[in-house]
Amino acid sequence: MTTLNRKWALRFVALAQHIAEWSKDEATKVGAVVVGPDREIRATGYNGPPRGVRDTVARQTDRDVKLLYTVHAEDNAIDQAALIGVSLRGCTMYLSTLMPCAGCARSIIQAGITSVVVPKLDVPARWKESIGAGLTMFKEAGVEIFCLDAPVRVKRKRAKVSAKKAKKI
Repeated sequence: MTTLNRKWALRFVALAQHIAEWSKDEATKVGAVVVGPDREIRATGYNGPPRGVRDTVARQTDRDVKLLYTVHAEDNAIDQAALIGVSLRGCTMYLSTLMPCAGCARSIIQAGITSVVVPKLDVPARWKESIGAGLTMFKEAGVEIFCLDAPVRVKRKRAKVSAKKAKKI
């Protein structure tokens, strides 16, 4: 079981929020910071196009097109670590805003990240099913979720959010 220091968690979430500002996506800015057990930063990421792919206005204004060209912050951080050969096993990922979607949850689990910290439980309606599936996968894989202002509890089979009996830092 992971024990997090609230002061450091707030610092790393603030850093993720700063990194989120690097995104050119005006609708959704998300940042991620992956931190090792000794509080060393292993990787960072924000939502945007893959390395070397043009970030044009046309690709940012049409939501359907934007989604085709955008790498989520979580995947971006994991990809950056892989690019430079840095292991994320046993690390904690701090996010600026949203809970990870199902696709990012899969990547987080596969990278060996053992805990995820979010500033608040924010589940936009269009992401509810995907985030719910991600929470279910986290529960089954043993990835701990920490929320700075509202604890999160995941029940087996169906993801459920509750302010009771959860990990609050």
